[in-house]
Amino acid sequence: MRDDNQAISRRNVGIFAHVDAGKTTTTEHILYHSGRIRSLGSVDNGTAQTDSMDVERERGISVRSATTSFSWKDTLINLVDTPGHVDFLSEVERSLRVMDGAILIVSAVEGVQSQTEMIWHTLQSLKIPTLLYMNKMDRVGADPERVLRDIHKQLTEMAVPIYAPLGQEDTFRGAANVLSDDSADAVAADGVRGFDLASAVEKLSELDERMLTSYIEGAPVEAREVKAALQRYARQGEAFPLLVGASSKGLGIKELMEAILDYLPGPSGSAEQPLSAVVFRVERDKTMGRMAYVRLYEGTIRNRDTVVNVTQGVEEKVTQIRKIDGRKAEDIGFVMAGDIAAVCGLTQVRIGDVLGRADSVPPAPQMAVPLLTVQVHAEGEAQYPALVVALQELTDEDPLLDLQWLQEERELHVKVMGAIQLEILTSLLSSRFGLRVRFDQPSVIYKETPSKVGEGFIAYTMPKPCWAILRFRIEPGAPGSGLVYESLVRGEHLLVQYQNEVERRVPEALQQGLLGWEVTDLKVTLVEGEHHVWHTHPLDFAVATPMGIMQGLAQTGTTLLEPMLQVRITVPEEFGGKVLSDLVQMRAAFDPPQMTGGRFVVEGRLPVATSLEYPVKLSAMSGGRGVITSSFAGYQPSPPDVHAERKRRGVNPLDQSKYILAVRKALST
Repeated sequence: MRDDNQAISRRNVGIFAHVDAGKTTTTEHILYHSGRIRSLGSVDNGTAQTDSMDVERERGISVRSATTSFSWKDTLINLVDTPGHVDFLSEVERSLRVMDGAILIVSAVEGVQSQTEMIWHTLQSLKIPTLLYMNKMDRVGADPERVLRDIHKQLTEMAVPIYAPLGQEDTFRGAANVLSDDSADAVAADGVRGFDLASAVEKLSELDERMLTSYIEGAPVEAREVKAALQRYARQGEAFPLLVGASSKGLGIKELMEAILDYLPGPSGSAEQPLSAVVFRVERDKTMGRMAYVRLYEGTIRNRDTVVNVTQGVEEKVTQIRKIDGRKAEDIGFVMAGDIAAVCGLTQVRIGDVLGRADSVPPAPQMAVPLLTVQVHAEGEAQYPALVVALQELTDEDPLLDLQWLQEERELHVKVMGAIQLEILTSLLSSRFGLRVRFDQPSVIYKETPSKVGEGFIAYTMPKPCWAILRFRIEPGAPGSGLVYESLVRGEHLLVQYQNEVERRVPEALQQGLLGWEVTDLKVTLVEGEHHVWHTHPLDFAVATPMGIMQGLAQTGTTLLEPMLQVRITVPEEFGGKVLSDLVQMRAAFDPPQMTGGRFVVEGRLPVATSLEYPVKLSAMSGGRGVITSSFAGYQPSPPDVHAERKRRGVNPLDQSKYILAVRKALST
């Protein structure tokens, strides 16, 4: 690679969508059209360039985000193809963090679906400029006018069509450029409402004062002027160009590639600045060991450089820097600001770690929330050590698995998003590690929250030598607020180093509440603290904090919280009554149903616990014609008749004498 690499124009673009909207097919055709690959692969045949895992090729779905790159008109484009299934939302979440621009694919048949909407809102919260691409225009049921209305209603009013469909369903033959005088006749001939120059002017006049004046006065606005305005607002994330196509036939692909250059911004940052980078993916290579996929915002990393992992406070030496393209890898020697590469040699690195300075790294979005926990069983007792190692490796690649190995009970537990993820884990453990495993039935992950305001007090002064006195005020917090911690104690009463230890231990103490679930949505305030000049050791506060917190929760009591889903169910009319009856039985709260084109549509919220098997039931009931889409909708208090208690791991800090002995390793087994 040349040393003038920094001068190359770049784009870092992620492709996102609901499952089966055509992300991988779109990526495959982009790579083919750019000349990056010589023949087209197929998702169905397991030959897609970005489906590199055996299980992806077998199942025809994307499980992990795949990074590839291609050149188009002197611009190097890093393209990340993300999974569409909700069970792999964590992969989408990590990819979003490192993108400068995005392509959000919407099916011209199904329209805006639950995951489409969730990803859209995250893109907006991160202010990522986005292209909208209406795919599957050639399919039966494609309705661009309806889907455009859905996009304006459910996503954004500022979606601006820049290509008009020429035909639809089996007559779809391509797209005409709305922002070109040459295509006016073709657009007029098909007459799809909303896909014309006048509509683009109307939308942009909401942002552009000059265009608003022309619109009000009825003065004509040239297409090139409209395009220039849209480029400006699109790169600022205020307007969103909308394209149409049929990726499986290669229609609309070239237009999409042109739009990446025209409407999405390139990365900022300088290779001359001190390093600022983030690790967004970790995988293990057979020869190089752990590989960290890194996005650089500032600075440069070269082979044999020593980099500082500020998240973990360690320094490590880079042994190789690779450019990964699907199943191929190339040693490139160095990577600069604005680029993405796989860095080898960082043996302690984890997903989310910041390398160098943190000030240029954007915050991480929070979308994926595992709602199920499941116990894993090895085929035989002798396989447990190998299974622990294998699951730890998979947890490095997906931290949300949150592996827990309870050595005394010989139990392994992981957190998952759904049944598809369990199938994939079973396949991965077999094909990659040669391990046959069995998963128990998943159980729902509940949480707890304080029922009222209360205090927890602990005076840990015996058996000496020890001295740690703490008083906490515990208050219920707003739904979704998590843990808010504050200390009101002055340094002369409790040294700052001891206060820091208390703050570090509070989240750990809240991992198991009175019912055994994580305690959330609360404020914990340290209102009193005391150390002893001679008798106090910093670890005294590691012992005292859980006892003080649990004593406080015993005072406040806790309320059980259950996870909820936002769902949208669509079935033929004749099944509408049965669906409503099912929703009532599942304790759902739902909006008045609607009838659209012979289909019954209802939206609402329902508990995860009552709906685990419902997708299968709905499909069987409707002969496969029912569709349910869902997304996590937060936690809410359970009804009084719902009871869910989890077996506590370890000694309960409420049993203070036994807990102290256990922590001091003095408890007889």
